[in-house]
Amino acid sequence: MEESPVRNPSIALSAPSHTALQVHYDALMDENASVLATAIGERVRLERQGRRWTLDQLADAAGVSRRMVVNVEQGTVNPSVGTLLRISDALGVGLPALVEPPRHRSLAVTRKGDGAALWTGELGGRGILVAGTQSPDVVELWDWTLEPGDRHTSEAHAAGTKELLHVRSGTVTVSVAEDTVSLTDGDAMTFPGDVAHSYTNQGAEPARFSLAVFEPGVGSARQKEVSHA
Repeated sequence: MEESPVRNPSIALSAPSHTALQVHYDALMDENASVLATAIGERVRLERQGRRWTLDQLADAAGVSRRMVVNVEQGTVNPSVGTLLRISDALGVGLPALVEPPRHRSLAVTRKGDGAALWTGELGGRGILVAGTQSPDVVELWDWTLEPGDRHTSEAHAAGTKELLHVRSGTVTVSVAEDTVSLTDGDAMTFPGDVAHSYTNQGAEPARFSLAVFEPGVGSARQKEVSHA
């Protein structure tokens, strides 16, 4: 899914086709997205500056444009999950570190409704990062909802990435490289995340699933490059 500018709640409020309830919901979602984008941008900037990297150096390391790095740091876009993964991997911190404040305790609690919504489908589905560990071996725990017709396509993650998916309700079609599997309520599967994959709801009812992503050795390749420079 391509990055999109953070929407202005006042624009949503002016749309005459929305009901009052939908307008309120859209405005709330816009505000939450704006706060999250700002927090992510600040963390990216601090991590980059802590390494004394220029914008161009981070862009080159992440394989994204300089303009994208600038937009992310300024919080003016809702970057795709793929873009955030590229940037977090380049910084060697892992995706959870970009959406969670630094912590000094081993316990981290995410209360209901406090997860980071990093993906929103065109039909209303959401991908929420609810928990994660720090690098180098990063584990992410996601709560996904796909509305009927929703589809999320993911590019290949870093080498060695593994994913575990458990359907909690509805039907989810998972495509991994050339293989496609249909899962229903209670089904689970494990698959490599370092190849292109996607999740689709081809059913008539909303689908919900939990997703765990394991990405080993985040930042290790970058550290080796720096040590041999």
